[in-house]
Amino acid sequence: MVRAGDGRVVATTDLLVEGSHFRRDWSSAADVGVKAAAQNLIDVAAMGAVPTALLVGLACPADLPVAWAQEFTAAFDAECELVGAVLVGGDVSRSPTLTIAVTALGDLQGRAPVTRAGAEPGDVVALTGRLGWSAAGLAVLSRGFRSPAQVIAAHRRPTPPYAEGPVAATCGATSMCDVSDGLVQDLGHVAAASAVQLRIETARLDVGPRLQDVGRALNVDPLRWLLTGGEDHALVATFPTASSVPGGWTVIGRVGEGEGVLVDGAAYPLPGWDSFRGSRA
Repeated sequence: MVRAGDGRVVATTDLLVEGSHFRRDWSSAADVGVKAAAQNLIDVAAMGAVPTALLVGLACPADLPVAWAQEFTAAFDAECELVGAVLVGGDVSRSPTLTIAVTALGDLQGRAPVTRAGAEPGDVVALTGRLGWSAAGLAVLSRGFRSPAQVIAAHRRPTPPYAEGPVAATCGATSMCDVSDGLVQDLGHVAAASAVQLRIETARLDVGPRLQDVGRALNVDPLRWLLTGGEDHALVATFPTASSVPGGWTVIGRVGEGEGVLVDGAAYPLPGWDSFRGSRA
């Protein structure tokens, strides 16, 4: 049983499938454990709630080493401890493909939930957390390289800004989501739910020296990683005014009349992640 002092429970669920969301030759069991917990914990935070409890379903091949499952569980628990959440149950089954299903629950602590549907024309769009690092790490691994270590580590283990979700809610965020499928794609969900247009200015995005270096080495514009890469699990939200944006957040655009997402005044041609279109292991 899980106590819900607020009287309401935020709930989310997510899947990780080997070969699609992770590869055991690229990531350790601990890496996968951190990622599995993180991508669910940040979904709870993205509604302005505090994660409290998680359930895990593990379907695995019969020859999966017990040590792998133990390492996964220890890392999963450690990530949950960062936000005071606990693993309270789950299930195990045999499967030819290693698959992890996580359900996370959260407490709003008396705050109104922040959904994707509240953005209004005149609001500002703001971001916290890093973008593009996980996508850059995936690009490096996909080319057969194992450095630079910083971007590889970013792909293996996200570091979401968990505490900023409740902070944004307290500061009056009108809509919010985590960037799991790419900034443009996830803002598209907000635009659709709110029936508005979100206008992003790339000059406000931080393409740091490390991503620029990796981009030059791979002959890729690093801005693409920031706009379409999502597994860093940053938070993006809309606020009524720039003055209501909390510290640690960066204003990256505005909300206007219309539909969809504009990047520097135009539709962005490249898609983000789609679960049925490809993999990003």
